Amino acid sequence: MSNTAKKDYTLSSVKNALRILRRFSMDEPELKITDLAKDLELGKSTVSRLMSTLASEGFVEKNPENQRYRLGLSILSLASVCTSNFEIHKEAMPVLNDLVEKTGETSHLSILDGLDVIYLHKVESKHHVRAFTHIGKRNPSYATSSGKILLAYNDVHFVDKIIENGLEPFTEYTITDPQKLKETLDEIRQSGYAVSSEEIFEGVVSIASPVRDYTGNVIASVNIVGPIQRLNQHTIPSHIKKVIDAGKQISARLGYRGYY
Repeated sequence: MSNTAKKDYTLSSVKNALRILRRFSMDEPELKITDLAKDLELGKSTVSRLMSTLASEGFVEKNPENQRYRLGLSILSLASVCTSNFEIHKEAMPVLNDLVEKTGETSHLSILDGLDVIYLHKVESKHHVRAFTHIGKRNPSYATSSGKILLAYNDVHFVDKIIENGLEPFTEYTITDPQKLKETLDEIRQSGYAVSSEEIFEGVVSIASPVRDYTGNVIASVNIVGPIQRLNQHTIPSHIKKVIDAGKQISARLGYRGYY
């Protein structure tokens, strides 16, 4: 095998190993070799060999009770390094805690990853609520308040990509009309906040506002999410102000001075 061929083979193996790791989620924390091979369109022998290598380095481990694989402790140690040194994560934590204390609802810090919104940090409400979210969870950006904030302040061509990818309905309230989505994003830019009422989960409402870096660019969003029984026409107006204030506080902690 030539040096070039060896290099290409090595790079392919690294890429496939990373694809395997990204396949694990809170919804599917344990996976079988056969499932991974089918989902990633790889041979079982290839997946088995890669899993053995990942296991030897502690990135995955096998559950002896069901022979499925799950993420190992090496992933946890890397995640700890990442979050402890991620500036926006550190600066947002006290603000999110305060927002939850003031509103009584669960709060998230979110960014865009590809076409989806992904949750970087979450502070739980004291109320028991099915928020269907967790750190690392992905949701379609056009159907969430956090995602719509990030779309509203993004390039128009990026929004076109979202539309071209398809606006799948999750509930009867999901925005599936491209023109209506664009109009909604225009309104969000003007108001500085977004509300998503039962657009992705029935009975769940969220409110989000932008987070800016020191240059003024919107790099993240902060939100609260709760049941429609608590987040409704009577409570939403006062909560909007709290969420907007939280976004401004995080932005200021990141060095943005445009609000003050």
